[in-house]
Amino acid sequence: MSKIDQFDAVVIGAGISGMYQLHRLRGLGLSARVFETGDGVGGTWYWNRYPGARFDSESYSYGYSFSKEILDEWNWTEHFSPQPENERYLNFVADKLDLKKDIQFNSKVVAARYLDEQNLWEVEIEGGQRVRARFLITAIGILSAHQFPRIEGMDSFKGQSWHTARWPKEPVDLRGKRVGVIGTGATGVQVIQEVAKIAGQLTVFQLDPNWCSPLNNSAITEAEQTEIHAGYPAIFDACRKSFGGFVHDFDQRPFFEVPQAEREAFFERQYQGRGFGIWLGNFMDTLTDPRANAEISAFMAGKIRARVKDPKVAEMLIPKDHGFGTKRVPMETRYYEVYNQDNVTLVDLNATPIERITPQGIKIGDKEHALDYIIYATGFDAVTGAFKRIDIQGKGGTKLADKWKDGPETYLGMQVAGFPNLFMLVGPHNGATFCNIPRCIEQNVEWVSDCIAHMQKQDLQRIETTETAEAAWTNHVYETTQGLLFSGVRSWFVGSNTPGKKATFLVYAGGRPSYRQNCEAVVAKGYEGFVTSSSISFPESTDPIHLYR
Repeated sequence: MSKIDQFDAVVIGAGISGMYQLHRLRGLGLSARVFETGDGVGGTWYWNRYPGARFDSESYSYGYSFSKEILDEWNWTEHFSPQPENERYLNFVADKLDLKKDIQFNSKVVAARYLDEQNLWEVEIEGGQRVRARFLITAIGILSAHQFPRIEGMDSFKGQSWHTARWPKEPVDLRGKRVGVIGTGATGVQVIQEVAKIAGQLTVFQLDPNWCSPLNNSAITEAEQTEIHAGYPAIFDACRKSFGGFVHDFDQRPFFEVPQAEREAFFERQYQGRGFGIWLGNFMDTLTDPRANAEISAFMAGKIRARVKDPKVAEMLIPKDHGFGTKRVPMETRYYEVYNQDNVTLVDLNATPIERITPQGIKIGDKEHALDYIIYATGFDAVTGAFKRIDIQGKGGTKLADKWKDGPETYLGMQVAGFPNLFMLVGPHNGATFCNIPRCIEQNVEWVSDCIAHMQKQDLQRIETTETAEAAWTNHVYETTQGLLFSGVRSWFVGSNTPGKKATFLVYAGGRPSYRQNCEAVVAKGYEGFVTSSSISFPESTDPIHLYR
């Protein structure tokens, strides 16, 4: 048998959360190994290298906040940084903290099995390598399990095609080419507005239009750079207090107590401002009151009609199945103007569905769209998808996929009953799933790290949530959606973008402050909802290494 290495902790994924978790585990004196499918760090910003990929959170609100040295040394060049810079930043952090020596790249985790008697997790890597660890920590992301549509003939296409989440590392020259993009979600919007600049002919295949809002990005000036560095404490304090962990927060004034002219002026200011202000800095009532939502939706529809010259095309781009803000709002830079270009055609798939992919392109009805490239901007099996792609088995061989077949059940979005010593960063029903993710990642990692430190201090070997606590938290998650308009809308928030996936709410909608307070209350009550154990009996053949230094 091949040697089975053993660590105190195994982390799956070397993105933002996995990197920080590794850093914190080292700080506790634990041995840790991170397994990463790709050949570099960065997670989302490693895989998503398509044209136009960039932050839609302000750059200075997105980076790590835990290290003043890193904050002082790194300068963001744009208010919303592009993918190449984001990947450079994460490599800068990894090198600064010397993380890569404990990360094994090109290593896809395919299975993880809890060994009851040994109280160890055995993790299997594609190719057969196995390792064991006391703690298993998933850092696999909520939008990492990319998915393709189910269209006949996809393998027959003679040109090149790929999903945006697997854009080639080598340069792709689309100049003068016939390009088709399937999908107009957040990713589709970003890639469409860039490809339209160079393609000979761009055909956009749209199933569901989305409400898109201007990003209003620009380079960061020297004066702004100085202001940002001086203002980091205030920036992160604002993120800590805001509902979604952004620099924007909702206006709590009752919508209809504000005069209509003042409301419209407010909408205009937010529309002309940066980033998510028009969505997450708007009146809170726009997400709870159908009448208020109808007003902001009418405002946004007017903007689309004003920016798109052809009235028929404009109407195709205006959503009819949901109001503004009830799905994730894509950020755009002259996206709507793309459809004024002679080299861009919009195809409404609701009116004329794709019949099949052919060797030459895409066939719809009696028309075949000849293409050189097909780009699938078709999204992800969100939140739970990456978990389903790993065979995770808890006590008694219980499969996580079976436990979650009717929807995820968790405690704090970080643990699952029957799966001891398994922690999930940004897991289902976690505060980080509906948040400026790095801000909530830091809270997750710090909570998990403090929990493990508590176990070290108390000489505890195992921690597991109870089914009662799990059920109570899951019910609470559903309660947070009550009164929110997006709870009844088809989106990845409920998994309805994935064929065959049961529609259940996947994110925590109570807001970052509420989530943090709940986590803190659990600790204050002696880790209420968890069962811990200090007595573990090891078979002689196990020969475990130290549990803690």
